[in-house]
Amino acid sequence: MARVLVVDDEPRIVSFVARALVAQGFSVDGAYDGARALELVRTGAYQLVVLDLLLPGLDGVSVLRGIMESRPQQRVLVLSALSDVETKVSCLELGASDYLPKPFALAELVARVRARVREPSPGPAPRVLRAGPVTLDLVRRVADAGAGPVSLPEREFLLLQHLMLKRGEVCSRQQLLSEVWGYSFDPGSNVVDVCVGRLRAKLGADVIETVRGVGYRIAAP
Repeated sequence: MARVLVVDDEPRIVSFVARALVAQGFSVDGAYDGARALELVRTGAYQLVVLDLLLPGLDGVSVLRGIMESRPQQRVLVLSALSDVETKVSCLELGASDYLPKPFALAELVARVRARVREPSPGPAPRVLRAGPVTLDLVRRVADAGAGPVSLPEREFLLLQHLMLKRGEVCSRQQLLSEVWGYSFDPGSNVVDVCVGRLRAKLGADVIETVRGVGYRIAAP
């Protein structure tokens, strides 16, 4: 019998989801805060964690990061009222298997849980990206270009991660605005250039190359 952990600060939602999953043959535990969720994940064998982001104390993103640090192969389905693209992308890149916005249809949630539980167990998830002299720890959000580890805030981390995943390719400013900032339009600001400048200041001027009139890239190793 597959075990599922449902994490939400509203007991009625935990109960509602648990009843539906139990009716489908799952064994379900519940948690109402992030600390308890991490405790259960670290001590129990769950095929899936259904995780809300708006939790008291330790927020859901921090819980997700903690889960990935302790159990990087753990499947997590994020269930949250936060439906903006930036939050979705951040959770998926941290290691979430799926993301379902609230309000949700119970039938869809059950179908997604079934689909995730049926998936074969993944191999070890990559924790670190490498491109030339640069390494990026995806869990700790720490970059190192040879001068020592540097912690990166959200946007700098996402930008560097995108460039490293596309290493060798030129990424246009519009592409970066769309993929990293979630903009479907050009806001007419220099946010991309400013963020690149901050990364260069922390990691070295040669880490990110400017392709004049086009965009930026990190050279392939």
